Amino acid sequence: MPHTTAVIGLGSMGYGIAQSCLAAGHITHGFDINETQVQRFQSEGGAAGALADVAGDLDAVIVVVLNAAQTENVLFGDAGLVPSLKPGAVVMACATVPPDFAREMEAKCQAQGVHYLDAPISGGSIKAAQGALSIMAAGKPEAFAAAEAILDATAETVFRLGDQAGPGSAMKAVNQLLAGVHIATMAEALTFGMTQGVAPDQFVEVISKCAGSSWMLENRAPHIVAGDYTPHSSVNIWPKDLGIVLDIAKSASFSAPVTAAALQQFIAAAGMGLGGEDDAAVAKVYARNAGLTLPGEDA
Repeated sequence: MPHTTAVIGLGSMGYGIAQSCLAAGHITHGFDINETQVQRFQSEGGAAGALADVAGDLDAVIVVVLNAAQTENVLFGDAGLVPSLKPGAVVMACATVPPDFAREMEAKCQAQGVHYLDAPISGGSIKAAQGALSIMAAGKPEAFAAAEAILDATAETVFRLGDQAGPGSAMKAVNQLLAGVHIATMAEALTFGMTQGVAPDQFVEVISKCAGSSWMLENRAPHIVAGDYTPHSSVNIWPKDLGIVLDIAKSASFSAPVTAAALQQFIAAAGMGLGGEDDAAVAKVYARNAGLTLPGEDA
């Protein structure tokens, strides 16, 4: 049966998720502080109506915002959604957040008779639009059951990591450690190669077929070759996500020096005014420091 669903946050990932829900036949509302995105989604078939007016009809809410503070504001802020949801509705929370925060949100939702699924996502904007994400999910069996139709619409792979919130966010932190480090390392390797006469396109051609490759290298390095930094995932994501990784590491008395080094490069990129660009733009930090000219830039 079609669900009535709201996607909160129509950025590059949330918009694709909303499209996937719509394509699966669900009545799908899309909401964002950027009204242009809302209107665009409605022009593609998204349902109209103010959030306050449709909240009581929703079977599922997918929260695809930036961080824990925004997630909590959507759910329990001054105009928080959870008190208006019907009993048995499910919240799928997709932002990268600390595991303790996910557990806190689960408890608060349960107190209101609402299911909560700790459901961080991975795969990028293209897979989001294809309904082919990987979802690292944790929550009570009832939460999984309530979210089943939406998971089917949005994910190629759903990892069931536990019967309470927290393990999904823990796994996402592990993934983000690797992803952020891989992007920064790709940028370092590509620009290092340039100092040795290895052109960026040649770097991609060769290294993508060698043991030093990674999914992030194969996905992001072509952005540098094309000189196209249209954000599919922005630089600004990484000070937040790697910051969460280091906060968790600190609480576990775990040293994560490689993560810390990668974080500094993203902070430097943001400080150069590149925060809104694709995260491959971290290569510009290395290029600036080495006096290199990347493709698409003036010599």
